[in-house]
Amino acid sequence: MSEPVRVELTEAETSRASRAYWNSAAGEYLAEHGDFLGDDRFIWCPEGVDEEQAQLLGPVRGKRILEVGCGAAQCSRWLAAQGANVVAFDISVEQLRLARQLDVRTGTAVRTVAADAVALPYRSSTFDIVCSAFGALPFVADAETALREIARVLKPGSLLVFSVTHPFRWAMPDDPSPAGLRINHSYFDRTPYVEVDQAGTPIYAEHHRTTGDWIRALTGAGFVVDDLLEPEWPAGHDLIWGGWGPERGRLVPGTAIWSAHRAVELPR
Repeated sequence: MSEPVRVELTEAETSRASRAYWNSAAGEYLAEHGDFLGDDRFIWCPEGVDEEQAQLLGPVRGKRILEVGCGAAQCSRWLAAQGANVVAFDISVEQLRLARQLDVRTGTAVRTVAADAVALPYRSSTFDIVCSAFGALPFVADAETALREIARVLKPGSLLVFSVTHPFRWAMPDDPSPAGLRINHSYFDRTPYVEVDQAGTPIYAEHHRTTGDWIRALTGAGFVVDDLLEPEWPAGHDLIWGGWGPERGRLVPGTAIWSAHRAVELPR
């Protein structure tokens, strides 16, 4: 792989890159982070916000829930154990293959499909809750299209909660040590972060949006923003995960968890 670049990508190029990356990296990702994530826990972020305590989704028993970008479906497995009627999707078939392995290991099966967040294979007004822990939304070129699809499949007034990299962290190097406490990139530069192979083909793409961009994308898709949780780094939590870690995490936010509900009438 060559050095990362900042280049514009189409939605199709972004989808191909995400599919290729997660198909190749799914096993390594699970091996590295599986102990922290668990097989059937709902962990929102590297700061360790756990849905069991946080209750960001509220009561889930009997609710029809969609997990966006489920990976190996750990969050969905926890929801199913709480009595939710949950389904999930991911762009990577390899992630879903690993999900099947965890289904067998835990004895809790999750209904999953391979799909892209900008074209959801579900009927309109189907779900009571949509959730996503760093799934899909950071990896689409057009967040508003993905959010419009989510709004479409949600029932009027229903809840969306999702976590993404905090927009502020995009201006800083991917270094969790004190050396990473500096600005090395413009917060206002939306050009995506892209990794390419030796032939120059994009194989990983992540898109930056400012806080205002997220608000406009949500409201433009028909959501009312209810809350923005910026988790503080917990005392005694010594995890290092990419750019997240205790030294920097105690001073600046690494994650943004958005809560919103679908308006009764969607924009035309």
